[in-house]
Amino acid sequence: MEFILVILPVLLVFLVGYIGQRTLHIDPKNISKMALYLLMPFLVFRTFYENELNSTYLYLTIFALGLCFGLISLVYALSYIKKYTRKESSSLILASAFMNNGNYGTPVALFAFGVAGFDIAIILMVIQSLIMTTVGIYYAAKGSEEKQTGILGSLMAVAKMPTVYAAILGISFQFLPVHVPDTFYKSINLVADATIPTVMIILGMQLATIRIKHLEIEKMSYSLVLKLVISPLIAFLFAWILPVSDLVANIIILMAAMPSAANTTMMSLEFNTKPEFVSSVTLVSTLASVITLPIILALIL
Repeated sequence: MEFILVILPVLLVFLVGYIGQRTLHIDPKNISKMALYLLMPFLVFRTFYENELNSTYLYLTIFALGLCFGLISLVYALSYIKKYTRKESSSLILASAFMNNGNYGTPVALFAFGVAGFDIAIILMVIQSLIMTTVGIYYAAKGSEEKQTGILGSLMAVAKMPTVYAAILGISFQFLPVHVPDTFYKSINLVADATIPTVMIILGMQLATIRIKHLEIEKMSYSLVLKLVISPLIAFLFAWILPVSDLVANIIILMAAMPSAANTTMMSLEFNTKPEFVSSVTLVSTLASVITLPIILALIL
């Protein structure tokens, strides 16, 4: 029952965004841009400012990279066996290798593990965002017939991310003899506290805009198994190998069990890398997570 009570409040906020978009027809892209460029940097700065730089950052990076490239390797193996085209394998990577630990994972971590777990989830979210805006864009462009973006283009996308600079600034303040005045920090807290409910509502709105067309059942099944079953199993292995605390181990397992990242839908649209398939997996994996996440929470709580 406890793990159901963790998921239910999160789903209800998603529902607010879903109903709002369906009734008011608000374009979620502008709100999403506001959250990314105006709200999220404050939350990221506060998290990195308040949490001392230690070995956990390194272990979270090792986990995020290992999970991502582990899933990509499995997709390549599957694509070789099934003789998928470059576009098909690239779209499968977008749908399977990146977790929604931003507007889904972080609120679940907060409800399940409190502020301490939430802070770890935010750090992992920033690391995951960096991976998604490099590796993710690379594969989105690789599967495109219209645009090609190499390593330089991916790095330029990272350079435009304000969360990166917020993280660097937060870490820098740990080593500089500089203290943020209380008046300014109250403002930072106000904006930071508004971030999570905003991004949760955005996900609900994004789900309301997804249309499922021409379901590719076989490839979708492979993607769902990779994302919701194999991904947390890989995370269990990392949690066992890495010398991390029980809390960090539980967070990485929980984040690995999250459904497909909503941002990959936007990437697939931008580069025309089978956006119908990627968006379909995003929607179905999010709905399926209502069943799979309580199982994961029951195992780690």
